[in-house]
Amino acid sequence: MNEEPKWRVPVGVLLILFGLIVYALVVARYVPQFIAGWPTVAQSLVYLFFGLAWLLPLGRFLAWMETGHKR
Repeated sequence: MNEEPKWRVPVGVLLILFGLIVYALVVARYVPQFIAGWPTVAQSLVYLFFGLAWLLPLGRFLAWMETGHKR
């Protein structure tokens, strides 16, 4: 195991943070206008979906941060 610091780790963390901020702002800006009239339970499910959806590409991104390959 290589213990040398890699430039991809701090850059990746900053990209994840920036991406999450942009993603949250987009969801907070555009989703409410489409689901405003929906029942509370349905709105909760939509926000739960969007709250978990950002995790889908995270595995490949973390693999890139650690190895430099997409896998």
